Amino acid sequence: MGAIKSGIYTEQQEIMAEIARALGHPARIRILEELAEQKSCRCGQLAEIVGLSQPTMSQHLKELKQVGLIKGSIDSNRSCYCLSNDKLKDFINFLEQLKNTGRQMECC
Repeated sequence: MGAIKSGIYTEQQEIMAEIARALGHPARIRILEELAEQKSCRCGQLAEIVGLSQPTMSQHLKELKQVGLIKGSIDSNRSCYCLSNDKLKDFINFLEQLKNTGRQMECC
């Protein structure tokens, strides 16, 4: 991905772009779905359930955590993760705002 020119975009635009980028991989969508189904923190075996190797899973979890879509902690050899509803709500609100702001016209 190319460098973003500083000062051209608002902070919200940069945050929403980072979230969108993190959501741009099907494995991360699957991870979020699994965490949502659990309705609580998910500890251990997430890689097995999703079907990824542990290093690959760690990278995807890192990406999701970095943008704030999930929360997580590491205790000894045990990792626990859950959804971060605040960031999800922010992204959903942003998309709703786009949808509601856009003019309804039949052009394409």
